[in-house]
Amino acid sequence: MAHEMTAAAGTNGGEMQGATHLVPIRVYLTIFSLLMILTAVTVGVSFIDLGPFNTVVAVVIAVTKMLLVILYFMHVRYSSRLTWAVVGGGFFWLAILLFLTLADYLTRGTGWLHYG
Repeated sequence: MAHEMTAAAGTNGGEMQGATHLVPIRVYLTIFSLLMILTAVTVGVSFIDLGPFNTVVAVVIAVTKMLLVILYFMHVRYSSRLTWAVVGGGFFWLAILLFLTLADYLTRGTGWLHYG
């Protein structure tokens, strides 16, 4: 019975197979704290009128939070080069989409967007 549980759990002689890196809980708590601080900064900045820069500041904070989640909670920081390449490809695709959206935004005529 004990042998069946060991085989089902994927262990070999009491050691986990495939576990290559253990992250201390302190790292998770630090990243979580940073995410909460950045969320508070996002809320605080939303009450300040920065004109067209409101969106820029919000996107910069959101991208920072996204990077923290991807690197630490999704364990990409400790992954293989193939994982880094796949994540990099995703960012490249995101950059293409943002570039095309920005190209549309910049080629519009004046007077279509009014603040206030």
